[in-house]
Amino acid sequence: MATEVKVPVLGESITEATLGEWLKQPGDAVAMDEPIASLETDKVALEVPAPEAGVMGAQIVSVGDTVEVGAVITTIEAGSGGSAAKATAAPAAAKADAPVEEPASSVTLSPAVRRLVLEHGVDPSKISGTGKDGRLTKDDVVKYVKSGGTKEDVLAEKGSASAADVHPLSAASAVATGNRNEERVRMTRLRQTVAKRLKSAQDTAALLTTFNDVDMTAVIETRKKYKDLFAKKHGVKLGFMGFFAKAACLALKDVPAVNAQIDGDEIVYHDYVDISVAVSAPNGLVVPVIRNAEQMSFADVENTIGDFGKRAKEGTMTMADMKGGTFTISNGGVFGSLMSTPIINPPQSAVLGLHRIEDRAVVVNGEVVVRPMMYLALSYDHRLIDGREAVLFLVRIKEAIEDPTRLLIDL
Repeated sequence: MATEVKVPVLGESITEATLGEWLKQPGDAVAMDEPIASLETDKVALEVPAPEAGVMGAQIVSVGDTVEVGAVITTIEAGSGGSAAKATAAPAAAKADAPVEEPASSVTLSPAVRRLVLEHGVDPSKISGTGKDGRLTKDDVVKYVKSGGTKEDVLAEKGSASAADVHPLSAASAVATGNRNEERVRMTRLRQTVAKRLKSAQDTAALLTTFNDVDMTAVIETRKKYKDLFAKKHGVKLGFMGFFAKAACLALKDVPAVNAQIDGDEIVYHDYVDISVAVSAPNGLVVPVIRNAEQMSFADVENTIGDFGKRAKEGTMTMADMKGGTFTISNGGVFGSLMSTPIINPPQSAVLGLHRIEDRAVVVNGEVVVRPMMYLALSYDHRLIDGREAVLFLVRIKEAIEDPTRLLIDL
């Protein structure tokens, strides 16, 4: 007897989602609790596990379809899988979700990863996956290409190949258009929500950005001196985010307006600090929350961030992880950003942007010296936060980072 696989409860006030990808195909053998599909909600991607072991039946919905909580998306049949089961899978559903042919590999790829693989002409079987159950992520493909895994490598290994061998378009069409190909891809529910929220922030808040720079010498030397002892004791690396999270807690205490929000005609001040941190995930950035950061140690902060990063890559973040937040820290420096004007995450009133560290000539005690410097950016809602308060906040951050002892004695 077949067991129905239904869309699970997605979280408070969330009644529907979009089918992001099928992780299993009709006829595939599945184990109990093994992910068989990925759903995208307004904030996060969720995996749908198999309720029992068996063989996956027909795909009742297609990738991109909107499904409601409780809707049946497939079934689990008794058996162990194989070609016979695949042959009996529903033809219409199989046709609707037939994957684009992948070069030189039978690896199951998500649509986004498949596009990258085809674009660069790489062999996915040669790339080590860092996603859940070893699946490839977009970052895996990008890193592989940057390390030298290029389209030419694949062509050389095949001996001779046409453009049609490494791209779903035919060689003739590629020549005729001069490789001016276009592709229309439906925006994910997550991307649609991000777009609406960011535009709403621009339309509603009086956004302004204030800048400062900070000498990272003291933090770098502290990390270098204690990183081994810290890792040995706490089982996690001592990163930069721990310093900035703790510095933000001190600064927010001194300048409470930056940690507040507007609610109608009232201002809501928080005596706690819930820091939203932007984390890279296969489907885009997600923003989980470090709750009560003001009560945490450096190790607590680093462990929490490390766990967020791991679960973001695995696609196991939950709605609860991203609910709330009173202040945001966004680290564009990990991608090489020199300077930016980040947009606030409503209903929050401010976001701190971190950037890359680079050696620059600065004047210290009347002498020109080379120091590792970072630009800081605070974007804020000017309806609530005055310019003086924004500048004072960044100065407090700068003082704490340039003299980490302040973090210990609450200055």
